[in-house]
Amino acid sequence: MREAKKEFIELLERDEEFRYTVAGFLGLSEILKRLEKLEEGQNKLWEEVKKIWEEVRLIRIDYNRMRKYIRVGFGDLGRALRVTFEDHSASFLEVLLEEPEYTDARIERKVLVHDGEAVEINMFCEDPLVVGEATISIESMEEAEKEVEKLLKRVEIVEKRYGKRPMLVVLSVARPAPGVSRRLEDLAKRHGIKLVLGEEIEEAIAI
Repeated sequence: MREAKKEFIELLERDEEFRYTVAGFLGLSEILKRLEKLEEGQNKLWEEVKKIWEEVRLIRIDYNRMRKYIRVGFGDLGRALRVTFEDHSASFLEVLLEEPEYTDARIERKVLVHDGEAVEINMFCEDPLVVGEATISIESMEEAEKEVEKLLKRVEIVEKRYGKRPMLVVLSVARPAPGVSRRLEDLAKRHGIKLVLGEEIEEAIAI
């Protein structure tokens, strides 16, 4: 082994071409080592990137779930608010009907079948015949017209079922948007509808 080393050193000293060959080999070996380290680093980097994308995917899943829960929560809240306001509106109408001496009148929800479809009426009384709709908010003129059309459609269905026009037709709105109240008043007056706003109900309940 020692002789081989000695010969190798002597060869390096004597042969210039051999020296360059060895130097080139050593340089290539170093380059290969560095490339190997670089590849290892790149593999680690890709692993980190994969982890990041997996975390992003999980975050997206959680975000979509959260959106779903929020949407469902707001839906439940909206339904609860509608039910509460409908109940308050129904109680208000019962008090209103007591004045003309309809002390036994009860306002309730009613479902009628019309042309094979179930039609729900928010506020209904058979004796005296009363038809009403309650809604939390109306945000635009277009919504106001649609809500009145919806109510008039129910009035038409009730007229066909009972053979007479309701004694009282009511549209109860908790919070109409600014500027919409006047349009609602005009539509209500034109179609013989009693318009009741949330403020009026709150005052009556407070009393």
